[in-house]
Amino acid sequence: MKDNPTVVWLEDVRIEDVPSVGGKGASLGEMISAEIPVPRGFAVTAQAFRRFLDETGIASQLFATLRVNVDDAKELEAVAASAKKLVLKTKMPQHMRSDIVSAYNELAKREGGEPLVAVRSSATAEDMPEASFAGQQETFLNVRGANDVVVAVQKCWASLYGARAIFYRVKQGFEHESVNISAVVQKMVNADRSGVMFTCNPTTGAPEAIIEGSWGLGEAIVSGSVSPDTYLIDRKTRQIKANVASKTIMVVKDQKTGATITKDVPADLQNKRVLSDAELYTILDLGELIEEHYDSPQDIEWAIEKGAVYIVQSRPVTTIRKRDAAKQTSTAGEPEKLLEGLGASPGQASGEVKIIRSVDELDRVLDGDILVTAMTSPDMVPAMQRAAAIVTDEGGLTSHAAIVSRELGVPAVVGTKEATKKLTDGMLITVDGERGLIFSGRLERAEAAAPAAGMVTVSAAKPITATEVKVNVSIAQATERAVATGADGVGLLRVEHMILGMGKHPHWYIEHNEKDAFINELEKGIRTVVAAFFPRPVWVRTMDAPTDEFRQMEGGEDEPIEPNPMLGWRGIRRDLREVDVFKMQLQTFKNLIDDGYTNIGIMLPLVQHQDEVQAAKEKIAEIGIDFEKVDVGIMIEIPASALIIEDLIAEGIDFVSFGTNDLTQYTLAVDRNNENVAALYNEQHPAVLKLIDYVIQCCNRAGVVTSICGQAGSNPKMAEKLVRMGISSISSNIDAVERVREAVARTEMRIILEASRDLTNED
Repeated sequence: MKDNPTVVWLEDVRIEDVPSVGGKGASLGEMISAEIPVPRGFAVTAQAFRRFLDETGIASQLFATLRVNVDDAKELEAVAASAKKLVLKTKMPQHMRSDIVSAYNELAKREGGEPLVAVRSSATAEDMPEASFAGQQETFLNVRGANDVVVAVQKCWASLYGARAIFYRVKQGFEHESVNISAVVQKMVNADRSGVMFTCNPTTGAPEAIIEGSWGLGEAIVSGSVSPDTYLIDRKTRQIKANVASKTIMVVKDQKTGATITKDVPADLQNKRVLSDAELYTILDLGELIEEHYDSPQDIEWAIEKGAVYIVQSRPVTTIRKRDAAKQTSTAGEPEKLLEGLGASPGQASGEVKIIRSVDELDRVLDGDILVTAMTSPDMVPAMQRAAAIVTDEGGLTSHAAIVSRELGVPAVVGTKEATKKLTDGMLITVDGERGLIFSGRLERAEAAAPAAGMVTVSAAKPITATEVKVNVSIAQATERAVATGADGVGLLRVEHMILGMGKHPHWYIEHNEKDAFINELEKGIRTVVAAFFPRPVWVRTMDAPTDEFRQMEGGEDEPIEPNPMLGWRGIRRDLREVDVFKMQLQTFKNLIDDGYTNIGIMLPLVQHQDEVQAAKEKIAEIGIDFEKVDVGIMIEIPASALIIEDLIAEGIDFVSFGTNDLTQYTLAVDRNNENVAALYNEQHPAVLKLIDYVIQCCNRAGVVTSICGQAGSNPKMAEKLVRMGISSISSNIDAVERVREAVARTEMRIILEASRDLTNED
């Protein structure tokens, strides 16, 4: 992508262009290059969106608006509405509008008249192997005319700040400022049938394709408003199992107005099979080609118009999890079965039913309740996180309820047809998200007792690796899921996220003589994590937030305004000047250590000189922390700390952890939020890898533990490189732990095999 254009044609796009056209746009371009039948079109680049924010001057106001407690549904909705309104009411610069109009007019020439198009959002952080942001931004169908396309593009931009999108970014640890959005404009497929295919089972990874189909456009399936036909195809034997659903509604183009409407399915089609065996095999063949091209299981959207099959989207399957004994247990004598649907997210949970008929009732869902509703929507996500399990009347394996439940790790059964009618508020039920069953009362978990007669258990043990695999934790609420990964500890626990969540600046607590309140609140969040992982290590990073984030808090009015906060007053350089704030953090650690939580490691961020380590250790000693009971380490985030690692080791550090997000930016002089250079951001650049390798070798010689906690630690390919370098541990995002652990195990086995072959050859 050169010169950062406003518009690029899809046929000119490849997978490496994600920073410019987002995951969806890059995937479409890649498939076109592989000669997959994809509707043609163009993309309005993420750089154009970023210029829109900067040229109109709304960036600062927008990002300030997004400081929100995402677990408060009403507050989240209010902030989302305000942010979207700001984007929509701001006039698009004329040169951008002209570029979009010109591109649409060119498409019209190619198609021989003004075409109907779909305008689809494509965020720069979506459709990645480690996190799928799919479905969070909006799509606009059957758009005709250049001016209407411009309006739809701006609506796509605004949808980046919808409630679900804000919620998901916060929970996944993505900064709002780091995620941009492209808008893909494609010739509309006027589908008479459409649906979704998983090239493998999305919950187990089994080699069976799952194809869902319904009449009309695919939006009915994705929204969960219709329960589609479901076809399971054994990819080894090619045998098909068809489950034909009753499909009562369809989304279609109104032949008179061209608008997208929902209407009743004709009676003779409601219970008719959507796809023939031949059509299923055609879709499967395309899916296998795409899977082979990407070398990973795919979640694919397809559409059929007048007998021709088109692929309109493909993304990695990000939700495959190994099933444990509890999830794979079945008993011969079970309680009364109340309902059956599709097992959409594995796991088993019991709780009281809360039937939700509108978003105004979401506050009724408390921790541990079973959320029962006709279908879920993005504004229900905070309540879905509180729920122990989710049950819906409608929807398939690709509905909103199914996708979000799998992301949250919450058991779910969808498409029951009558859950809101058969179940009643307060009823105690058990939801089995693996088998798609709902039982009366509470089922005892299988691990509570030895297997009885008629009970079958299957367990999948995690591989044991010499290289430890840890997990990153941003918020205390994610602790349960983090523990469930079986990680060897926490390689990064960020205290600034907890501090920012308090709403009041640390200075406010000092000025109002409320230091104890600050310490108690911070201690509560950290204790949740260190207690859950004890005795496994938890490395807690001291405060590292730029000044522009603190300025938005109550009491933060005096924060300095810096030209580039990422290069400014943050990390240990700030704590050593604001000693009172640093000591409040250290007192929090001391309280926990005194309570017996000796698994805490104190990690100092943005160290650039050994004097900073010496000064920080003096403050740690002053507060009364016993160095015999705690490990002290540093982040390697800047080339300076990597290049003087031997001097830093001499100051007496126990561990180092690479913050690859910053290390890459500072090494390559690339701001990944700057559209002009974002495409140059590469965590596997040779210079970055050389710095990492140098530090690992120095630390290994000195007996200092090494780890990584940046985004690169969630990449299995990067994990292989790090293991070969000799890193001690790798800390990944929650959803990536299993994949990284498997990559580590395979790499360690390869190293052993390679060494064995070398010895054999020598003999």
